[in-house]
Amino acid sequence: MIRYTLRCDRGHSFESWFQSSSAYDSQVRRKLVECPSCGSVKVEKAIMAPQIVGKKGRGRAPEPVTSEPAVGEASEPMTSEPSATPLMLAQERELRAKLKELRDHIVKTADNVGERFPNEARKMHYGDIEHRPIFGEASPAEAKALIEEGIEVAPLPVLPEDRN
Repeated sequence: MIRYTLRCDRGHSFESWFQSSSAYDSQVRRKLVECPSCGSVKVEKAIMAPQIVGKKGRGRAPEPVTSEPAVGEASEPMTSEPSATPLMLAQERELRAKLKELRDHIVKTADNVGERFPNEARKMHYGDIEHRPIFGEASPAEAKALIEEGIEVAPLPVLPEDRN
């Protein structure tokens, strides 16, 4: 897993975890990475120092250092309060719990149609079969084609622990 410090086109800074640098690139291309402050999908990596921890785990590595915003860019107020980090961790845990709850609800209440997802979604959209909640698998190209046809689709939330 890689943690990137990101910045949107409106100057908001935030962090996000990705499975790999190619996963980050892919998600940005598909406009899946958005600023939590304003919702902008015009996001890029901020300059940051690498975070390296020794093999023996000599303690926690320092937080990444990000570049200063350019003149005219907005920035989030910096705080040196020690409670800022625990608060962010609590908010992140709460968000992950809600995403997990949403995912579990979808899996419990919808039919898993697997690789048939694009065909099933089309059949429902065009009235060939009765509408029902479904989930399954679709390639990025298949998902794009569905969206271009006016068929609403959304990815299931994926949490870091799902990838381990």
